[in-house]
Amino acid sequence: MDWLARLSQRVDQACRLGAAGFLALMVALIAIQVVARYLFSEPPGWTEEGARYAMVWSGLLGATVAFKAGGDPVLLRLQALEGRPVIAWLRAAAVLLFLGPILYFCIFGPGMDLARGFLARSASRNTEAMGLSMVWFSAALPLSIMAIFVHLAAGLTGGSAGAARPHG
Repeated sequence: MDWLARLSQRVDQACRLGAAGFLALMVALIAIQVVARYLFSEPPGWTEEGARYAMVWSGLLGATVAFKAGGDPVLLRLQALEGRPVIAWLRAAAVLLFLGPILYFCIFGPGMDLARGFLARSASRNTEAMGLSMVWFSAALPLSIMAIFVHLAAGLTGGSAGAARPHG
């Protein structure tokens, strides 16, 4: 499934760019906050809030990059079993068991009600300082989970997208 490996590569590139961009935005907003606080004694509240949300986006997008590269944390590393298909499938099952329900509840609420899902509830709330819909910030979670699922599928179908871990 060459197309899946290419998709995983494109998703990874987009996530890398997004993570770096949001990290740069976070640093810029913190710099504005520091200058405004110590030089003008009037820090704007939106810089702190914006930096916090940029940190969330950068962290979640960066987690997808780490997953694809095999740099995500592991509980147990058995060198003798690494690279075997059964390990890749066990890893996939663990990822699906952990992230699957989170993605489900991002979209659906109780009774498969879209209006009660995490994103829908976020859409009805606004940020305190910037007045933006919270859905713009909450969307980082399901998007990062979907990116991880793309990498996982590519790895399981023979791509190099996170199925095997580097030795070392």
